[in-house]
Amino acid sequence: MVEIFWYVYLGLLGTATIGILIKGEKTLFYIVDFIISIFTWLGLFGYVIHTIMFTPLVWQFIFIGGLIWDIAFSLIKGVKNEELEGIPTYIRFILMLVTTLILLGPLYYGLFNYAF
Repeated sequence: MVEIFWYVYLGLLGTATIGILIKGEKTLFYIVDFIISIFTWLGLFGYVIHTIMFTPLVWQFIFIGGLIWDIAFSLIKGVKNEELEGIPTYIRFILMLVTTLILLGPLYYGLFNYAF
């Protein structure tokens, strides 16, 4: 039963990544985010289907780098978000941090289990 939830989450994450590629901004910042998202998604995919793709050391670097990138990316994107202009900066910061942890928590949980 738990496997089904992992497959659903994996599908939703992959769909969101493809959607961002199609409709998202085409700046260097977003392209780097897309590339990092692909690698983290592949790590979660390997975890869910129980397949070894690279060495654990590679996935440890991807885990740490991806986690740092996603937290920094979401906080920078959230603080500069024009839709949230009326909200104080520290509340935007907290809001984006909590949202990122909720949405990407399962990704990094699976990637951590896969890497370590």
